[in-house]
Amino acid sequence: MWQTFLENFSLVMDYTQVHSTIRSSMPILYATMACILTQQADILNVGVEGIMLCGAFTAVAVSYFSGSWVLALLAAVVVGVVMAAVMAVAHLRYKADIFVVGMGVNMLALALTRLLLDRLLHASGSFLDKGIVPMPRIHLTFLEGNEVLSSLFSDYSLFEPLGLLLVLFLQWLLYRTVWGLRLRSVGLHPLAAATAGISVFRRKFEVMLYSGVLGGVAGAYLSLGYSRMFAENMTNGRGFMGVAAMFFGGGDPLRSALGCFIFGFTDSVGARLQSLGFPSQFILMIPYVATIAVLAAAMIRKDWARKRARSALTGADEGGKA
Repeated sequence: MWQTFLENFSLVMDYTQVHSTIRSSMPILYATMACILTQQADILNVGVEGIMLCGAFTAVAVSYFSGSWVLALLAAVVVGVVMAAVMAVAHLRYKADIFVVGMGVNMLALALTRLLLDRLLHASGSFLDKGIVPMPRIHLTFLEGNEVLSSLFSDYSLFEPLGLLLVLFLQWLLYRTVWGLRLRSVGLHPLAAATAGISVFRRKFEVMLYSGVLGGVAGAYLSLGYSRMFAENMTNGRGFMGVAAMFFGGGDPLRSALGCFIFGFTDSVGARLQSLGFPSQFILMIPYVATIAVLAAAMIRKDWARKRARSALTGADEGGKA
């Protein structure tokens, strides 16, 4: 029994798991970074799920008809920006609740992509064709002689290392630049920001558009980098996982990226467990259990921070009285 367990464990947890985890994390990572930008401006963008789905469909359709992954990526970004702009106008101009607007976008995306899949690509359920041009992969030939190093550092899609660089860039942008300081002031103290001459409406609208760009990239990567196809509801909650990872990290890009890798790890482990004959119901349950666990960890961490701050204030008051 133990021998069988160890054999199965070694099949699931070998060195190739690193590559699989990074690959599975990337769609969620881009979605998380999109959510972080808007959250810094006090906008909860749950519509990133729908933006991803429309971006994924657009990328596949344009790649199939044009034969260019670059045009497909640009088209997905344009669609993401348009959808984000509609959300921004509804929320900022007409004062619609952003959560309701986001959920409406998600439902619209699900229905619209299903309709276009049938009418435009003449497919039902999924579309897979040799004419779909995927994103290029980075293959380091000098590592071919070493199986471990080749698995760890080679054969990545172009937007996988770019995703890691994006995390570092946003960390620097938000906490080391004037632009980031002003954005955070808009989210934390909008009245004070407006008094200082910062256009709150402009900043919020701006980050919504940037969020649309990243949501479109996330969708394009999902259909042309992570896979080479489109399927109905292929995002499968990855946008919501991005929101959860954002809450896990408290809006901090580096800490939120850790949450993304947790989701990516559970996703890749689930795929391997399925190949070992585990029940499909158990496999489908894993991402949702991971989401609950990540959100619970974020809530516990936030509660601890609140208690520490309260105890520090209490200690300061007692010291002042003494």
